[in-house]
Amino acid sequence: MQDSSHPTTRSRRCASGSRPIRPWSAALLALAMLALSGCASRQAGSPATREQAAPLPSSTPASPLANWWQHFNDPTLSALVAQALQASPDVQRAQAALQQADALAVQQHAQRWPHLTLAASAQRSQTGDAATSQRFQTALDARWNPDLAGGLGSAARASLADAAAAAASLADVQVKLAAELALTYIDLRGLQARLGHAQSQLQVQSEALQIARWRAQAGLGTAQDIERALQASAQSSAQVPPLHIGIEQALHRLAVLSGQLPGSLPGSLRDPASIPLPQPDLAQAFAADTLRQRADVRAAEYRVSAAWARLAQAQAARQPSFSLSGSLGLSALGLGALSGGSALASALLAGISLPLFDAGAAQAQADAQQAAWEQARAHLRASVLSALQEVQDALVSLRGNTERLQHEQAALAAARQAEHLSALRLQAGLIDVSDLLDAQRGRHAAQDSLTATQARLSADHVHLYLALGGGWRPSVTAHPPAKAAQRSSS
Repeated sequence: MQDSSHPTTRSRRCASGSRPIRPWSAALLALAMLALSGCASRQAGSPATREQAAPLPSSTPASPLANWWQHFNDPTLSALVAQALQASPDVQRAQAALQQADALAVQQHAQRWPHLTLAASAQRSQTGDAATSQRFQTALDARWNPDLAGGLGSAARASLADAAAAAASLADVQVKLAAELALTYIDLRGLQARLGHAQSQLQVQSEALQIARWRAQAGLGTAQDIERALQASAQSSAQVPPLHIGIEQALHRLAVLSGQLPGSLPGSLRDPASIPLPQPDLAQAFAADTLRQRADVRAAEYRVSAAWARLAQAQAARQPSFSLSGSLGLSALGLGALSGGSALASALLAGISLPLFDAGAAQAQADAQQAAWEQARAHLRASVLSALQEVQDALVSLRGNTERLQHEQAALAAARQAEHLSALRLQAGLIDVSDLLDAQRGRHAAQDSLTATQARLSADHVHLYLALGGGWRPSVTAHPPAKAAQRSSS
């Protein structure tokens, strides 16, 4: 998934090649130390002199995580994700927030340029019996505040960082939306598979009940065998309604995530399909620095830059400020007289303002921005630590469920063989129906557990993709100041 808006913040990077899953702990820990120390090193010095706090452009190559849902080779899943990324209200809200941040960045950058105003007026008046008088005026006013203290520049950098954070937040919404939709889709397919197993089990138990009745009529069985068969069938029937409920709720959730009304998805989704599984070796191909692709970590990093720039802006507000303004106008009693030299009027004004006493308001503002910067730094550290935990948890779960799946496949094979042997022994009159029912329950439990583990294994891949950033990578595009320059020259 590609971000489409803003440059990244300059930060320390670790260059690392592609590594398998097992050595990741040390690599991710080193990455965390770099990310956490990157902010701590910015404490010393004056914010107004530290340009590295502002976002700077960088480019990155394509990621193997991009469009990760396509690695599941499920066209229905890919279509649902594409629909959700277009129509989800959450994505639309994040897009609007990005547009707002872009506009505010353009507005803030425009404050650093001179402002020109053209005005024209015509006046006609009469007092009593006096002759009517008229006056025409035109004026061109100019105003500029030289940014000698750097406050306006800091404000522009802060707004640019805000816009970059909004772009990263949009990417974060898209990444999490795709992951939630994939998890819901996997849950749907898992529930449908379990429902199919339950219905097959009911059919088998119905046949066992019929056998019990035949054996009782022939004097080979008892009424107790019939009751046991009835009990097993009733217990299996009780498992069906919760599965139907889960399937309907999953369909409703998929519709809402796709920006549609519950119940509006195509009826083909109700047809059972296999649980999607990605390529088994895909998780081994990710570089150790993939964690830096996480949009939420990047957004937190941009907010640190914005807070740092606003701290510099607050400190600059305590310095003297300068202003230049001028006016060039024409004023005459008639339109023809406006071209005469006597109608020309001009004025030039330069001013300086020095804060003397404000009861501590400026210092309090600077202290508030210092606290805001500390909060942003703490949030960035928390984001990095949380990201590391999510990656490690996903890897542990992925390895554990992969091993569990192998054992459950062996258990299902043994349960099927035991059921087959029980059926043969019942036909030979060596056991009663209750033994066959026990074997059938064991086979159904093993099959149900295997299906649930398959769904968990697919979900583990989704959680890993999400923890690694979901394929989002920052890209270089036009800065809001560039847009402002284009608008001012047009």
